[in-house]
Amino acid sequence: MTTGVRRRMGVEERRQQLIGVALELFSARSPDEVSIDEIAAAAGISRPLVYHYFPGKQSLYEAALRRAADELAARFQEPHEGPLGARLLRVMGRFFDFVDDHGTGFSALMRGGPAVGSTTAHAMIDEVRQAAYDQILSHLGISEPPVRLALVVRSWVSLAESTALLWLDGRRIPRAELELQLVHDFAALCAVSAAYDDEMAAVVLTMLAGEPLAGPLGELVERLMRIAPALGVTVPLPVPAPRAERHES
Repeated sequence: MTTGVRRRMGVEERRQQLIGVALELFSARSPDEVSIDEIAAAAGISRPLVYHYFPGKQSLYEAALRRAADELAARFQEPHEGPLGARLLRVMGRFFDFVDDHGTGFSALMRGGPAVGSTTAHAMIDEVRQAAYDQILSHLGISEPPVRLALVVRSWVSLAESTALLWLDGRRIPRAELELQLVHDFAALCAVSAAYDDEMAAVVLTMLAGEPLAGPLGELVERLMRIAPALGVTVPLPVPAPRAERHES
């Protein structure tokens, strides 16, 4: 009979293991409901050994949130290939994968959580939002955004966050629909802003130039055209300019 030998972990490896275990537990239940004893048991070590690596549950919770924040920020990274609508849809898919897998942890991160000081939590949240903001601007190819575009992108990032939090409360809307809707929301926010600003109009025209009719943004146009008749909306044909009278000399 072969007896398994437990491999001794290095300091950093053990710390990362404990963070992973804590994140998994905190993702499923409120941090207040998870004890150090439970974390130790899940990691296969003693309670005193947990305290050897972390002063207490709060420091371990902060480390778990740090990993969650880094992972969430990474979900917004996407290769700059293909139409923007398809890219955003893939980003939303990865974003909701994270929300789906770490529901309680996501809520704790975005709402601050009971075990983390407000300064620490808010700093992590701001980092995630800034990472998302920077990624969206990079996909638009804009490093110095006009004021209205900055407002649109930050508003959309906040909308994605609040939509995910509301979805977790019952999951009453199919996830795939929300992912597509958020892509459409981004286009709609840009379009409304374009109606007020020439710079935004130029951004929207550039954004739509490479969009196929079968893509997410093309689908938005199709959906809007579908409901237009029910609202009594018609697209007027252009009226030709009056012809100048010809005067024979």
